[in-house]
Amino acid sequence: MHLSTEAIVCSVLGHGEHGAVARLLTPADGLRAGYVRGGRSRRVRPVLLAGNVVQAEYRARTEDQLAALTVELVHSRAPLHGEALPAAAIDWVTALTAVALPEAQPYPRLHAALEGVLSAVEAAPAARGWATALARYELLLLSELGFGLDLSACVSTGAVDDLRYVSPRSGGAVCGDAGAPYAARLLPLPAFLREGGAAGWGDILDGFSLTGHFLARDILIERRAGVLAARERLVGRMRRIAG
Repeated sequence: MHLSTEAIVCSVLGHGEHGAVARLLTPADGLRAGYVRGGRSRRVRPVLLAGNVVQAEYRARTEDQLAALTVELVHSRAPLHGEALPAAAIDWVTALTAVALPEAQPYPRLHAALEGVLSAVEAAPAARGWATALARYELLLLSELGFGLDLSACVSTGAVDDLRYVSPRSGGAVCGDAGAPYAARLLPLPAFLREGGAAGWGDILDGFSLTGHFLARDILIERRAGVLAARERLVGRMRRIAG
């Protein structure tokens, strides 16, 4: 197997005395793991930062063998790792991608969306400029893995307007009239998750509560649940900013 592609660094684990196993998200070949000789050296470690874009070369004798991986830096996001909130966002979104996706299955929409989120974190002057993109990335990931929410119409009445809630059981939207008597048991549905656009911190935090419920229930279970600590740190920082 020989694969040459640009890719986004999602996770790096030490392996042996000096090496590392890196998982990168590629545009056409999905999440791919490889062993990087000297991956923890001073020269290579800055290249293998989460969120960086690298030129990756995978080589293996068979598809089942862990490939040898060499990387060259294409675009560095190292400065963001020195800022608390952007660093927390990058840690979370790349960790989520690394643990949630099965390896070697193509997810071109997720690759494009992840690059979009990371670029937004890099470019936006404040967290509100990228937090909505990150919540929508979580929603897309749920959909791509077969756990998509139905936000197109009310599951109770079929109405397509005034969708204010989501059922925590079915993942279906609920309109204001049908949901009002049960509001305490439903999850708020902020408009930006359906329509895009900007949002205030209240809606952003509601969006993360919504996607977080289904991520924890359907995807981040058993051994995958460990990455939720990174999400909790990120959302905690957002709550402090929101006041």
